[in-house]
Amino acid sequence: MTLAADALTQLATWPDLTEAEPSCGMGRALRSPHGEIVHFHSGNDVDVYLTARAIRKFQEHLMASTAVRLVPGSQWVTLRLDVSGDVHLLMTLVSLALRAHQTWPVPDDAPGAECNDHDAAAPSGEHLSGG
Repeated sequence: MTLAADALTQLATWPDLTEAEPSCGMGRALRSPHGEIVHFHSGNDVDVYLTARAIRKFQEHLMASTAVRLVPGSQWVTLRLDVSGDVHLLMTLVSLALRAHQTWPVPDDAPGAECNDHDAAAPSGEHLSGG
């Protein structure tokens, strides 16, 4: 079983998450009553819908992780699951995402934003502004 498959299996047991068709049409998704939370794409790539507010709040920590990719202007964070520690980070980010979405609506967080295009994902050391 891949790390992503194991993480999906774990997260699917969380009471606030249910499996759904991803809006991007790629892979598998989990959603809360407030909207999509996580997309599992390839065997290793996962997008988490954190919201712009949560990304700003934790940006320094997110950029410090080599597993995290940020796309300027996106409310989604992409994780590359290569080691078990990345799965622990995913669980933490999904928990943060659930909390962020429970406080909806938040100014400047638009609903329904599509997940990240993995080819455009910026290295973790780049700021959301692109610089």
